[in-house]
Amino acid sequence: MATHHAIAGEPVDLATWGQEITPEHSKAITKIHGLELAKLILQAGEDMHPHGYCNVAGPIVIHCIHGKIRVRTRDIAETLTDGQLLYLEGGTDHALTGVVKSVVLLTIVLI
Repeated sequence: MATHHAIAGEPVDLATWGQEITPEHSKAITKIHGLELAKLILQAGEDMHPHGYCNVAGPIVIHCIHGKIRVRTRDIAETLTDGQLLYLEGGTDHALTGVVKSVVLLTIVLI
């Protein structure tokens, strides 16, 4: 079965989008030229990047929809809870960890 991606003008309910999320714990909502949106599920204690950091060329926004996550860069460590978000410049090494089971909206500007 092909993965459904949202199209322009289509409402997305983050509470139910990707309920069938597989063990990879993420589902792309949409990916178009210049922008990618993904829903992530992090379990308590789960490191999204257990072997270190990752980075992408463009800026990102990490939005904790529900739960509590820890966002680390080489310079900061911040905790985000329900409704909080964090913006990072492109190329910033970062890692995410679930403090409790969490739903996260990740926005990546593709350059």
